[in-house]
Amino acid sequence: MSTIKENRLSMQCPSFEREMTKSDQQNGIEAPNYENYRTGEFTLLPAFDEVVITDSYQDLLTARQSERVYTDEPMTQEQLAFMLWSSQGIKMQRGVSTFRPVPSGGARHPFELYIVVKNVVGLEPGIYHYVPTKNIGEKTVTIERMAPLLDDYDKKMNDLLVGQKWAIKAPVILFVSCIPYRAEWRYGQHAHRVMLIDLGHIGQNMMLSATAVGLGSCCLAAFHQTQCDELFGFNGIDEYTVYVLTLGNSKVREAQK
Repeated sequence: MSTIKENRLSMQCPSFEREMTKSDQQNGIEAPNYENYRTGEFTLLPAFDEVVITDSYQDLLTARQSERVYTDEPMTQEQLAFMLWSSQGIKMQRGVSTFRPVPSGGARHPFELYIVVKNVVGLEPGIYHYVPTKNIGEKTVTIERMAPLLDDYDKKMNDLLVGQKWAIKAPVILFVSCIPYRAEWRYGQHAHRVMLIDLGHIGQNMMLSATAVGLGSCCLAAFHQTQCDELFGFNGIDEYTVYVLTLGNSKVREAQK
């Protein structure tokens, strides 16, 4: 069977009723932890109650588009907080399940957000990780600092993003990682199809949220897998990079004002 045909079949819906009887969940194995602290050097970002500027949902959909050219204006901490909460914040917890602004098969939410901060008002440049479990049920956001900004940032980030030079000008770059066992615990070998669907939900929420707070954004599927995983300390099996989003103030929107 050709690789293309195999990939097409992997998108088709399997018999979940049969396959889920074989899952670790059905076999009584304890659910994986949905907490993923790294350093414990926490920063609470300010409230984002007043940060949304879009008047209506229709306006939001009309304005949303991929934007690759950014001004030198920094992002605000409030904008960053809203972006993180709206894509992975935990609104409620019930047992081993968490409920967030984005849907996820079985409420498994196998993704983590890592933030490369280059230019955010009052926030030291560096590499951060969003910790939604610190603020369950609250519209507040805590991040933890993992490392300083890369030396020779432009060159190294250009390598990470396989020559997409426009991306390195963004004041913030979000990296989405996957911890696959969170979903495999419930769905077994068919978890990966579900996770790809869930990843689309996250990408759309991130782009709509960026538009809602007046930012430009662009999703990237192309990156250097090994280098990205090494940057954040992933082993490439139990956790690995799956998606990238750039954020910044759009030059196009600025020119239209």
